[in-house]
Amino acid sequence: MNINLKENASKYKSLIGLVVLCAIITFVAPTFLTLSNITNVFTQVSVNAIIAVGMTFVILTGGIDLSVGSTLAISGALAASIIKSTGNIYLAIIAAALVGIGIGLINGLLISKGKLQAFIATLATMTIFRGATLVFTNGTPISKLPDSFVNLGNGKIGFLPMPVIITVIVSGIAIYILSQTKLGRYIYALGGNEDSARLSGINTTKIKTLVYVVSGFASAIAGVIIASRIGSASPNAGIGFELDAIAAVVIGGTSLSGGEGKISGTLIGALIIGVLNNGLNIMNVSPFYQLIVKGLVILIAVLLDKKNKSKA
Repeated sequence: MNINLKENASKYKSLIGLVVLCAIITFVAPTFLTLSNITNVFTQVSVNAIIAVGMTFVILTGGIDLSVGSTLAISGALAASIIKSTGNIYLAIIAAALVGIGIGLINGLLISKGKLQAFIATLATMTIFRGATLVFTNGTPISKLPDSFVNLGNGKIGFLPMPVIITVIVSGIAIYILSQTKLGRYIYALGGNEDSARLSGINTTKIKTLVYVVSGFASAIAGVIIASRIGSASPNAGIGFELDAIAAVVIGGTSLSGGEGKISGTLIGALIIGVLNNGLNIMNVSPFYQLIVKGLVILIAVLLDKKNKSKA
């Protein structure tokens, strides 16, 4: 009985952590648990959750993608520019998605074909595409976007905000791919042991490239959402978002060494970060202290992951 209890506690530690966190914040600040605030939390979490879903694919293979914030910025800027000049929202979304896919493909090829370390490759592309965004926008936000585009990030279907609906769709597709397809099995195999995966006939180069394409696409979708929510595309959008995305994945139980983790855990991790930020804001905690708290939460999550690995 005790063994089963410990196993279940370990298995659902992220969910338990989220529930405990919500209970503590509600006790300290009862206004946290109101419908309007909960809806606000889910909306705020949506962008990080979408990026983190793409990041999960990468980390499951043992990689990392530091370029997601820059991908978000340039995709959002391109979408805003197109929608402002043509009024065609579909063209804007497709163009942004293609840019995200293109950046992901570049990252994937640098890592799989060029044999560069993921950290170095994506650090370089993070810098390159941040610079490209500044050049494209001339360092100024693209604002006064049409209502049709702004409604994408601020509209609702029933009581659900559009960003939340998009997050659910993206997450559902990701869960299906990882749990029900050959690609998903190959991703886990690659993260578990790359040499064994290659020897068993898996095209590891192709899989390694594809996960970065997925990450780039997810970041582009997030870029469109954040530009439409704000009604403006800033060249500085997405700075530091890669850290929140990585944190959500790790807190959600995905191992940084690869081969182990789930999208559901990543979503819980994103919610933990969102709830933590929201709760600290409600309690009027200084943003400086919020960074310290967030860093400690990430550190604890990594230490727990390492402890579980050592036991295994």
